[in-house]
Amino acid sequence: MSLTDTYQLSNGVKIPIVGFGTWQTASGDVAYEAVSEALRAGYRHIDTAAAYGNEESVGEAIKDSGVKRQDLFVTTKLWNAKHGYEATKQGFANSLCGLGLDYIDLYLIHWPNPAEFRDNWQQMNAESWKAMEELYRDGKVKAIGVSNFREHHLDALLETAEIKPMVNQIFLNPSDLQPSVVDYNKNHGILSEAYSPLGTGKVFAIAELGELAKKYHKSVPQLILRWHLQHGFLPLPKSIHKDYIKENAQIFDFEIDETDMKKIDDHHGEAGLATNPDTTAF
Repeated sequence: MSLTDTYQLSNGVKIPIVGFGTWQTASGDVAYEAVSEALRAGYRHIDTAAAYGNEESVGEAIKDSGVKRQDLFVTTKLWNAKHGYEATKQGFANSLCGLGLDYIDLYLIHWPNPAEFRDNWQQMNAESWKAMEELYRDGKVKAIGVSNFREHHLDALLETAEIKPMVNQIFLNPSDLQPSVVDYNKNHGILSEAYSPLGTGKVFAIAELGELAKKYHKSVPQLILRWHLQHGFLPLPKSIHKDYIKENAQIFDFEIDETDMKKIDDHHGEAGLATNPDTTAF
């Protein structure tokens, strides 16, 4: 197993089992250097979003890396203000241009229920999804999915969707396993991707995780990223530090036993919970 191993999505597209996240990574030199270092370290799956404001820097790092486009998997996301059919087409075009790419590997609806469309979120998601299905059929995107969707959001989307979402990217870590959402995803052939797989660093303060990491002669991040893989999740670790970027990739030479997996599962709420998308102010 390695960074280039893949999961297979419901449409047959292969997606590397670990991605490199860029949330809260500042545009310009910071994002450029972080993504460049990740690509040098062997990551082949890069995750960004229009809302992160760093698509251009990510695209420049990809362009300058020398890695062949067909060997990369690039994800970006539709931001809240661009919900609706025409706005989604424009949002996608903006992201494609910003990244400097000819196609996107995975395009996601970033949030299911933006404050601006709270009274008609079902209709706006349906319109955005129709546009995304067209982009998919036209070959502009290889896979389509959602992010932060709960079961009722997915139920509403599936009422009109012709193509099922292939991915649901959610806040997922030992502090919040979101079991009902993960089960829904699994039952519908939707891959669970984990953003904030380390709880934005808050899981490091959980003493038991530190003890378990020592047992396996690994760091806490390495332990938790391995935990994600053994659950069948796809983690998206983020760092801007060269040493941590490399360290987070060194998770394939050990296995967590079943008893310790259950111990890691048992930390609900200790490092934060997922934001409720129906009550967000954005």
